[in-house]
Amino acid sequence: MISEFLTKGISTGSATAEEAKEQEQFLRFHLEPDLNAALPVDQMTEVFTVSTTKVVPIPHMPPWVIGVYNWRGEILWLVDLGYLLGGTPLYQQTSSRSLYTAIVINSQQSGGRQGSSTAGKNMLGLAVNRVEDMEWFNSDLIQSPPESAVNAALVPFLRGYWLKNNGEIVVVLDGNSIIAGMPK
Repeated sequence: MISEFLTKGISTGSATAEEAKEQEQFLRFHLEPDLNAALPVDQMTEVFTVSTTKVVPIPHMPPWVIGVYNWRGEILWLVDLGYLLGGTPLYQQTSSRSLYTAIVINSQQSGGRQGSSTAGKNMLGLAVNRVEDMEWFNSDLIQSPPESAVNAALVPFLRGYWLKNNGEIVVVLDGNSIIAGMPK
């Protein structure tokens, strides 16, 4: 029922039913300095803002790990996605940042507390500069970038890129790869 509601909102112009099936919904967001990125909606649980004072830093972690947050009674690790991908850390971008915008991604793997809503899922919070909007992309048009044009830190988490009609490049990330790439 929900999927029917979502697909009614697809604006595919003169797309056939077969082309509409190839559409995949993504959340588009921005990372500094100038990276437009997207994650598949089916790999996400929630987007929220959190005060920096509510995130508990954990010592002896990689520098892109911001800390942990009590999210719905669960411990949620919060990672600076831009920094992880080789960009400028959030803490260096503005001195007045008092809130993080976080995207909670999930991966169906063993783990999680028995009886909890997240049982069987690995969850991770990705702090980003700002969330833009939801978009439908034709998954067949996601292209592999030339190796020489990609930051080495980005490669393990990259699904490809999508070139919009206006010439804007959107980097398409894979949430499962991001979770799999976290230290154990």
